[in-house]
Parts: sequence; structure tokens; C-alpha cells
Amino acid sequence: MFDVTAAGELLIDFTPAGLSVRSHPLYEQNPGGAPANVLACLSRLGHKTAFIGKVGNDLFGKSLVDVLSVAGIDCQALTMTDHCHTTLAFVHLNDQGDRSFSFYRNPGADLMLTPADIPSELIDQSRIFHFGSVSMTADPARSATLAAVRQARTAGCLISYDPNLRLMLWPTADEARATILAAMSSVDILKISEEELLFLTGEKDLASGAAWFFSRYGIALILITLGPRGAYAATRNAAAIHPAYAVHTIDTTGAGDAFTGAFLDRLLRDGGMLADLTEDDLKHYLAFANAAGSLATTKTGAIPAMPTLDEIEDCLKDRPQLRHSQ
Repeated sequence: MFDVTAAGELLIDFTPAGLSVRSHPLYEQNPGGAPANVLACLSRLGHKTAFIGKVGNDLFGKSLVDVLSVAGIDCQALTMTDHCHTTLAFVHLNDQGDRSFSFYRNPGADLMLTPADIPSELIDQSRIFHFGSVSMTADPARSATLAAVRQARTAGCLISYDPNLRLMLWPTADEARATILAAMSSVDILKISEEELLFLTGEKDLASGAAWFFSRYGIALILITLGPRGAYAATRNAAAIHPAYAVHTIDTTGAGDAFTGAFLDRLLRDGGMLADLTEDDLKHYLAFANAAGSLATTKTGAIPAMPTLDEIEDCLKDRPQLRHSQ
């Protein structure tokens, strides 16, 4: 039995690593891809996880298989292709550590995942299935992702969705919005950023945006990350907001994935009964998840930056909460 299985992109992030002796930018090779990042966080917190995806049969792809294996993520459904190279993403950081990306993926191996690559028996053995929208930017990966979601719904998994919007990977913004929303009817847990809330709903108010998803798609739990202001969580019966923690941020890559993994960790440990969550439960989970997300910004890369349970507990005990106007 797996606690969480995820499907989607697995790629190489090239993260800024200073300047050469000639003042040219240097980049560090780091493993990445949002669904895999979430699993890495969960595995580090002691959960049994599995990944479904595709990488190139190249040095980058082989290194990613090794990284996931070392992280304790089951790779039986991670396949390789000789037809495309592993997707690469170059990370650009501003003075605050906020990141943007340049992707080399036309196409990348992650887009070659097919419905035939989806192992129904693996999903059937999972408590939670997690996915995003980067794997739905084009076929065959779009069809494969949706096939995995259907199997997860049939198997009775809790379904967790982080659209993780990367507009530069979509033909148009309209297609991105339509495709992302088309998957919502199968979702139990939705994690979005404040910017994604506005893009998908046109709403800036957190409660109004959550209500928009409740009324249209029947989602049980909505998580909205607010950057350094923390995060908001809501069910139909309760809502809470909690600040982030004061840390020395150098790279925000993977912070949202650490948040998601840590929140799912709390749900798994408490039984995953979404309808029963109270305001106090949501505040407790948000505190834990915000600590994980905050700590992930203190190191470069995504998978290498995922915090341990001891680090999260130390953060909760010792780090002051950031105070921002809401």
C-alpha cells in the first residue's frame, strides 16, 4: 500500500550557483518537477510513495531515477524513452529569491507518457493520488494524466491537484485555463497560489475564490498559498489563515511543493477525513505546512531542499512568524 502516488513531470532544474572566474553565470544541476518534489517531501517525512512518469534515456534521466530511488520513492512506473531528451529548466532568481523558469522541452521526455504507461494496480494501492497541469500541456501526457485521474477516482483515492501554472508551456492562456478547470470535477484537494486563484476565477478575495470552486466543482478542501504571507485553507465548514516563518530565503523553488507535501502528511496521519476538519485543525496543518515551505526556501534546488520532521518541528518551536497585512 502506498500513502501517495503522483504522476507528472520529472526534470532537471539548473539553479544559479554564482559566477565563474570570468563573471559568467554558473548553474547547479538539481532534480525537480512539482509532483516528484511533493513525493520527496512526503518520503522525507516517512511516507511510502510512488512516481509515475517518463524521462529520457540519457545521463540526466538516469540521474533522476537515482535521485528518486535514494529519496525512497518507488520508481517501478518511471520509464525511459529513447525518442526525447529529459526536460531541462533553467531557474532565474531575483534579489528576493523568487524564481522564474526557462524550459527546454519541445517536446521533453515527460510529455511522452502515454495512457498505456499508467499502472492501474499501483494507483489502486494508493491512499492519495497527486497530479498537476504541467503534464497536461500536450498529448500524449495529457491523456495519460487524465487516465490516471480516472483510475484514481475509480479506486477511491483522495485526489490532490496542484495546477502549478506555467503559462510559457501552454499554446494560449485560454487553453491553459480551460484544461486546468476541466480536471477539477474529480478533485478532492486543490492547492493553488494567489496568482492562480485570480487567473482561474477572476477573484482576489480568498473566501470568494474558495466559494467559486466549492459551488462549481464540489472540491472538499482548498489551499491557497500567499508567498511570504503564508497560506489560507478552507472547507465548506471551516477556514483558517496562517503566516509563514522568518527564514533567510535564497531560492523559492519547490516551496509550494514542500507546503503541499507537509499538508498531505498531516492529513494522512489524522485519517484524511476532509469534511471533519475544524478551524483549529486547519490552523495546525497550515502551521506545519508553512514551516516546511519556509524552510525549503533556505536551500537551493527543490528535492534537495525538502526539510526533515525535526527541522520542521524546530521551526515551529523557534522561528518567529512573519507578520504581513492580509
